[in-house]
Amino acid sequence: MDRKRKSRLGRVVSNKMDKTAVVAVETRRHHPIYKKTVRRITRYKAHDEMNECRPGDTVRLEETRPLSKEKRWRVAEIVIKAEQLEVRPVELELQPEEAVAGPEETAVEPEETVVEPEESVVEPEEKVAEPEETDETQLQDEEQ
Repeated sequence: MDRKRKSRLGRVVSNKMDKTAVVAVETRRHHPIYKKTVRRITRYKAHDEMNECRPGDTVRLEETRPLSKEKRWRVAEIVIKAEQLEVRPVELELQPEEAVAGPEETAVEPEETVVEPEESVVEPEEKVAEPEETDETQLQDEEQ
């Protein structure tokens, strides 16, 4: 007896587990009261036997028997492969001495930045008015 199995179309979100891919399936429905289109995203854990799925791939899931606590789906096929960006390491400009030395010796230390203090503007001091001579100082001057 050939049973029709449920299938879903979704996008791979994660493949960090062994033989398991997390697939986000988007369903759109018309809200009965507000008459707006509501988007619901459900994340399924699907069995990926050959670890072929990469994040961004569009895949077709097929219902299957329970394979683990959360896995009830398997990847039937990869419909669209996502473009993988090629990442290249940055080429460093090394001195000939550094190129020969090992990587532990060529650790890049951050350059120390010397912060020069701002020149403070020295204003000429205003002459402070000398206190007026009091009667006592006048008396002392007269006595001499």
